[in-house]
Amino acid sequence: MRTYHVTTFGCQMNEHDSERMKGMLESLGYSEAPAREDADVILFNTCSIRESADSRLVGHLGEAKRLKAEDPERVVGIGGCWAQSLKDEVFERFPFVDVAFGPGQVPKLAEFLTSDSITAQGFFEFEGFTGHLPARREREFQAWVQISVGCNCRCSYCIVPSTRGREVSRPAPELVEEVRRLADDGVREITLLGQNVNSYGRDLPPGQKTSFSELLGTLDGVDGVDRIRYTSPHPKDMREDVIRAHAELASVCEHIHLPLQSGSSRILKRMRRTYNRERYLDRVAMIREHLPDCAITTDIIVGFPGEGDADFEETLEVVDEVGYDSAFTFVFSPRRGTEAAGLGEQVPHAAKRERMERLVELVQRRATERAQRFVGRELEVLVEGPSRTDPSRLRGRSRHNKTVNFDGAAVPGELVQVRVGSATSTTLAGEERLLARVA
Repeated sequence: MRTYHVTTFGCQMNEHDSERMKGMLESLGYSEAPAREDADVILFNTCSIRESADSRLVGHLGEAKRLKAEDPERVVGIGGCWAQSLKDEVFERFPFVDVAFGPGQVPKLAEFLTSDSITAQGFFEFEGFTGHLPARREREFQAWVQISVGCNCRCSYCIVPSTRGREVSRPAPELVEEVRRLADDGVREITLLGQNVNSYGRDLPPGQKTSFSELLGTLDGVDGVDRIRYTSPHPKDMREDVIRAHAELASVCEHIHLPLQSGSSRILKRMRRTYNRERYLDRVAMIREHLPDCAITTDIIVGFPGEGDADFEETLEVVDEVGYDSAFTFVFSPRRGTEAAGLGEQVPHAAKRERMERLVELVQRRATERAQRFVGRELEVLVEGPSRTDPSRLRGRSRHNKTVNFDGAAVPGELVQVRVGSATSTTLAGEERLLARVA
């Protein structure tokens, strides 16, 4: 039996795409190898969002080059956004690569591997969804569901529109059928994926149009699905009907990821985010009104071109006012092909690092304060496996998307009640209530 090994970089959409690659390969008779050197097919699913991912990938490609030299029959493939962004120079820069394909061309990998003559080929047109492919899920009880691909926004720092194309939504009946199949297969929690999930459905033809809140309502009615999550929304499209869905639909979790990027309206305009500080805080106020206990998380970029001390102080003010449950924080790095890469007023590296340290300290302090509301409460936890820090304990996730480490006797995939005894900025800890398991 021929074998494969996939290395994934980047976002949840890439994790979803990698699961589809694995499912497709296994449908062709391949099995997963534990290490790269044991694989007949070595694949990299790449990301272009951050410079750090590029640097790590180049190091991994060096190992793949060595393994290819040792066994020329090995196939080395590069997929994903980074491959798409380098489509005109992949084979020139990496002549040992056999196949390269963009996010919209994953099915072409199967065609390549089953062709009579394998010569270097690249596939970079935008075609279809990987959501149509079979999947090999990381966990039997959790699944990604791709509801759309591409993005119509033009954020000045983002390369996604050029690597994943214009936004295209999958028809709602198709998604409902996929979720039903997943539920029948034992999936209890689904995460809906799109570059901007809450603009879902606007591109569908008349008669098929479905809003994101309507989609949530329909999927909530699928028997067997206990939890629905989604990522990522855009603040400009976060409307009251979606927020009310969190409050009214039993399966939609009490967690909203609402990317801020900057607390300065001036910098948000340079980022082309199409909302300002006031509109963002209005969305937060609406969430708090309908869902006082909702966990709010965010993304923040530090050191965007032109960001002065006053702009950064405005970001700190928003972070302090909102009190995020957690935040993904990034130092700005220019991406080739984006407007921001050509902007003047680049922020010195030392200033970026100093600002990042201050931001992380504030985020963690406010997240710790927010987490104390869970101490003494019982929370529903979906068990994922052993704790990463103490294998004698269990780890799971609450509906608020908080990691919970606890003592108990449950197994992965069970929903249990956990009494929380302590909390940090990132995790909760407690004990399972043994009489309160959900079958």
